[in-house]
Amino acid sequence: MISIVPADYRNSAHAAALVQMLDAYARDPMGGGEPLSDFAKTHLAEALAARPQAFSLLAYEGDTPVGLANCIEGFSTFACKPLLNVHDLAVLNSHRGKGIARMLLEAAEAMARERGACKLTLEVLSGNHGAVRLYERVGYANYQLHPQAGQAQFMQKWLD
Repeated sequence: MISIVPADYRNSAHAAALVQMLDAYARDPMGGGEPLSDFAKTHLAEALAARPQAFSLLAYEGDTPVGLANCIEGFSTFACKPLLNVHDLAVLNSHRGKGIARMLLEAAEAMARERGACKLTLEVLSGNHGAVRLYERVGYANYQLHPQAGQAQFMQKWLD
């Protein structure tokens, strides 16, 4: 039986599950293929707890963490309402294909609705075909304002 629970960042078991799941995701090719830094492992729960606009959802099978969604509230200036970005969505390889990612997305959507959000956003690598199919099945689509302007691209610039 899978259960989805909001993470309490100050609960040591939840904090450990958060780090364990995010590290597993980071080590996956779709998460970059590298483990989390020692700094991130040590400070992640505390840093998230300091941000009231962030929350995490943990998926458990019994007492074992098997999935994670890290979500961060943003703001849509066009709608003048909050939006919710699903920043990380991860399920252990051993538990993929069991509907856990869908359950985490549904729980994130429920939290977004409670916060009065106008939309959900997320990023996905184009080569992550399974994730793209899931997101499309549950209603996500590529972002565009006008078809003639094209689709938005996700870009980044690292700061030292």
